Amino acid sequence: MLHPVTATHRQTKNPGKSPRKKLDRRQAEELAFSDAKGPFDIIGDVHGCLDELLELMAALGYRVERRAGKFVVTPPEGRRLAFAGDLVNRGPATPDVLRLVMNMVRSGQAYCVPGNQDVKLARALRSRNARGKVVGGVLLSLEQFGDEPAEFRAESARFLDGLASHYVLDDGNLVVAHAGLKERLHGSGSAKARKFALSGQNTGKIDKFGLPVRYNWAADYRGSALVVYGHTPVAEPLWINNTVNIDTGCVYGGHLTALRYPERETVSVPAKAVYSASRKRFLPARVTSA
Repeated sequence: MLHPVTATHRQTKNPGKSPRKKLDRRQAEELAFSDAKGPFDIIGDVHGCLDELLELMAALGYRVERRAGKFVVTPPEGRRLAFAGDLVNRGPATPDVLRLVMNMVRSGQAYCVPGNQDVKLARALRSRNARGKVVGGVLLSLEQFGDEPAEFRAESARFLDGLASHYVLDDGNLVVAHAGLKERLHGSGSAKARKFALSGQNTGKIDKFGLPVRYNWAADYRGSALVVYGHTPVAEPLWINNTVNIDTGCVYGGHLTALRYPERETVSVPAKAVYSASRKRFLPARVTSA
């Protein structure tokens, strides 16, 4: 059973402009509060790293087969996956990562929240002239979609657009949000909650690498719900108060990590390659120079 969350999205004044996108997102936000108690296996930022995702799922006890181009997943008894966003961009196999996750979500085997990279790709997939307007990881994903049928491109964009900003699970004891979420925003369907869950909050300052300095919301967090997130890569799972960052930078040559809940145990597999260069070093020198 799913309990609705109050959604504050306004209906579009012009029903001729992207009505499906508005409807999908509003429905998603209203279904973001679930009484599902788990157990869950929550996976950090995948960024198109399919081989590492399959290896991690196997380590967690999920059997994955590919039949006629589709992924068929058999999960461990009673367990369900949750993806913490940034499924796409920068890595080598974004379309197949989406195939796998979309199938699991639709079959009830997984939850998924969006990351900022997922939003960027969805926007690009909908654009007719995206190749001339995007760079880096999004452009790489568009190139990978080059041989995909138009139906799959549209399906992928609709899926990413329709994801709830965050999930509140296990009677409010667990929150999954890509960039984390302040306690007062848990369960909110507001635009403010969505913006924070996707990208966090910047301080307005720029660091020496030219990147925005992010507000360390976890240092001030005092909530009773465990918040599991990613977005900012760290060398190993980072526990601060009742939060944990499980983005261990797989696409940058780090690891892909999952948190087992309620056990609060992490499982990681190493990246098979450095697929993208990180502007800010977060791994030990002996790893990043490999």
